Amino acid sequence: MQDEGGNWVCFNGEIYNYIELREELGCKCRTTSDTEVILHAYRRWGEDCVRHFSGMFAFALWDEKKQALFCARDPFGIKPFYYYLNP
Repeated sequence: MQDEGGNWVCFNGEIYNYIELREELGCKCRTTSDTEVILHAYRRWGEDCVRHFSGMFAFALWDEKKQALFCARDPFGIKPFYYYLNP
């Protein structure tokens, strides 16, 4: 999913408290998905957004402005996160 700022997220899992977060963020969402809430939360809190998420998840988020990739998964590691580095 892409937001209006050009950020992209690839997400696997479920954010259980996304409805409460959507209200706290006061965002105008285009969808009813928890995926979109991740993008809005990242825009507000940056990498600290994961501290607000309750659920099982793994995601990779491309920050267009910073030209940086931010990856995270839930604290218990329920959802696996695999990656490969190739020079």
